[in-house]
Amino acid sequence: MKIKTRFAPSPTGYLHIGGVRTALYSWLFAHHMGGEFVLRIEDTDLERSTQEAIDAIMDGMNWLNIGWDEGPYFQTKRMDRYNSVIESMLNNGTAYKCYCSKERLEKLRTKQMMEGLKPRYDGRCRHHQNPPSDKTLSVIRFGNPEEGFVIFKDKIRGEIKFSNKELDDLIIRRSDGLPTYNFCVVIDDWEMGITHVIRGEDHINNTPRQINILKALNAPIPEYAHVSMILGENGQKLSKRFNAVGIMEYRDQGYLPQALLNYLVRLGWSYGDQEIFSVDEMKTLFTLEAVSKSAASFNTEKLLWLNHHYINHLPTEEVAVHLAWHIEKAGFNTDQGPELVEIVKLLGERCKTLKEMAESCRYFYEEFEQFDENAAKKHLRAQAYEPLSQVRIKLAALSEWAKEEIQNAIESTAKELGIGMGKIGMPLRVAATGQAQSPALHLTIHAIGQARTLARIEKALTLIASG
Repeated sequence: MKIKTRFAPSPTGYLHIGGVRTALYSWLFAHHMGGEFVLRIEDTDLERSTQEAIDAIMDGMNWLNIGWDEGPYFQTKRMDRYNSVIESMLNNGTAYKCYCSKERLEKLRTKQMMEGLKPRYDGRCRHHQNPPSDKTLSVIRFGNPEEGFVIFKDKIRGEIKFSNKELDDLIIRRSDGLPTYNFCVVIDDWEMGITHVIRGEDHINNTPRQINILKALNAPIPEYAHVSMILGENGQKLSKRFNAVGIMEYRDQGYLPQALLNYLVRLGWSYGDQEIFSVDEMKTLFTLEAVSKSAASFNTEKLLWLNHHYINHLPTEEVAVHLAWHIEKAGFNTDQGPELVEIVKLLGERCKTLKEMAESCRYFYEEFEQFDENAAKKHLRAQAYEPLSQVRIKLAALSEWAKEEIQNAIESTAKELGIGMGKIGMPLRVAATGQAQSPALHLTIHAIGQARTLARIEKALTLIASG
């Protein structure tokens, strides 16, 4: 049997962390088992589904490199098929027309709740098929079994049991003619050959209803795995409507897709004490049995730690590609200056996100209008004039702009003037970068370039002389 999983988001909002984790687990399980992964867009909510949300889903999965083997399928393009199955069910008696008004259903619901009963449809039209003479619009309901139990073995939670008496006759087509979510899902899972349904625990109550419809169709029953929720750092559930951001916001904030995938796979799954997983390792090691039943808690500091790790351990060229996107967004040109791989090497230890790195590397490519006020006040003072003048002469005399030669020029200036390295190093750092912090000074100056460094030292000397 070929294993087949699916990710089936509703395009009614952005793709957020919980959805991506579900997609990742489904994708990893399929690949672990040598199977296939299907992308299906469940867009039957015509009022709330948007093209913008569909694009966001695609963009997020492409950025994370979670590729699908089939799809994307769209439920709105399969309406004829859903209605065909519904007509067959009406003919064979597994579904029926219901003419009950909203007013009757609301009175029934209120009465049941007042009596302490679980609100559910009472089956009136199932047992009394007398359509009104005024041709009132009907809905179509599934005739759920009235006795027995639905029992299934969840791959994460173990055996789950529902009494059919607790399940009412689900509406499978509304009065406007549109099939409903729970019905469309069943037909799609059946006809797309889905063998394993991996989804959030909020779908557990849908599962027995869907299983009963599959049984009525004599269709195979997939295996189910319901993943626990993700809690925010405030302890509340992450959701589209509360405390969750779209997945592309993490890209915008400077996270690498590899870091986010590594973080998400560990947000409910573990393999011993291992924390760092390549995608290939995830595919090899992932099992549903190792997924926790307990809710996971989102931790931004842990994600930052992972991102910092990947900035420094992925191939530098790969990180540089992502950095280029952030620099373009920041709006400056890198044609005149060091290669981005050099920036990654220089700033990787200092920056936890690529956005931070992009903001930190501007002085390698663009002139700054003025020196940082506090740094200049502290380090570009009268006593710094001579050390800066001397080191500028030495740097200008270098025929080869090499890191070792730059370091020698700085050290020899300090030695000749009889001053500590800080007396020359800090004024030179502020002069070259405009600020008081940078990577190792000789490496920074080397990356800035000879002409640009000399011009900036001259600018600092002018400032000191004017003060």
